[in-house]
Amino acid sequence: MEVLHPRCAGLDVHKDSVVACIRIATEGGVRQEVRTFGTTTMALESLADWLRAEGCTHAAMEATGVYWKPVWHVLDEVIELVLANAMHIKNVPGRKTDVNDATWIADLLAHGLIRGSFVPEASIQELRALTRTRKQFIREKAGHVQRLQKTLEDANLKIASVVADIMGTSGRAIVEALIDGETDPEKLADLTSKRLKASRATLVESLRGRVTANHRFLLKLHLGHIKAIEQALVAVDKEVDALLAPFLDAAKRLTTMPGISDIVAEVVISEIGLDMSRFSTPAHLISWAGLCPRNDESAGKRRSTRLRKGAPWLKTTLVQAAWAAARAKKSYLSAQFFRLKSRRGPRKAIMAVAASMLTAIYFMLRDGVAYRDLGHDYFERTDKMKAAQRLVRRLTDLGYEVTLKAAA
Repeated sequence: MEVLHPRCAGLDVHKDSVVACIRIATEGGVRQEVRTFGTTTMALESLADWLRAEGCTHAAMEATGVYWKPVWHVLDEVIELVLANAMHIKNVPGRKTDVNDATWIADLLAHGLIRGSFVPEASIQELRALTRTRKQFIREKAGHVQRLQKTLEDANLKIASVVADIMGTSGRAIVEALIDGETDPEKLADLTSKRLKASRATLVESLRGRVTANHRFLLKLHLGHIKAIEQALVAVDKEVDALLAPFLDAAKRLTTMPGISDIVAEVVISEIGLDMSRFSTPAHLISWAGLCPRNDESAGKRRSTRLRKGAPWLKTTLVQAAWAAARAKKSYLSAQFFRLKSRRGPRKAIMAVAASMLTAIYFMLRDGVAYRDLGHDYFERTDKMKAAQRLVRRLTDLGYEVTLKAAA
């Protein structure tokens, strides 16, 4: 097999150690040497010096949790790095040691058998860390809101039945009053907004419960966490705005598509960046994101069409955006969703919409253009005969005899 990288290295990265194997191919044969380094900054710099002294041009490592990132940051300035998916470079079972793993990675890299994972530039990585942290904070806040509502239900306070958002103006005022010791339903009802749809009698009756000291402690605890998370979200949003400044035009361009809000645009840019040359075609980007069926065929039979995990942070955001786009009236995405929903069901239809949105995003970022909707009648315009036949079948099922005649 042809050797593409005669002087390369394979790195088996762990929390406290890095096992490095250099592979140098010459006319006289192949020389391999294995050394173990620590993961402190000084130890990684020693690794970089060794690779530089040996003349290595490429190095590959597995994406092991977060441990690969410090190694990447130190070696990226010295050598061309390849980050491999651990599932794609599994060694032969029964020969699992750190030395064997490093040697195996070096051999695969030398022959060009490792497909590198997508690693964006530092600015995109910083933005990605913030958007992912924001999403985690939002999940934590939702968990505390649910626990707070559970405490209210335990106290037989039916606030959630009369207030749409218990963390809105009215709900928060009631919770804070309960924490302060107020239990009179009439006084609690006076704290609510006049815009509530529930009547005064219903509201007072819903606020009549049995609140104990334990309930007040739990309400205060959860509300304190919610406020702290909200303050953290404000700080994260300010930092995101600062890092997004160089990419603001692209983010605004993405929001021209139905279903894409400012937050969704920030997540998309933080996950895939602006350089679409990393993905040769939109299909490669869709496959990387995990929005297309997997290839699993044997003996001419298709065994599975389930979606791969792909990029979970991007996929979940695009699916949420797709649901919003499907509700946009008189749009191509909405027409696509309802067209596929009748035949394939809502889940597959929404995944198809998300894939279409990512395809549009690919060209919008690559060409620097705004979104251009194809129109809600796109499918009818592109294939009128199929539309006519579908309508004829529908009328036939209803008991009518239909004869088609072209209009003058």
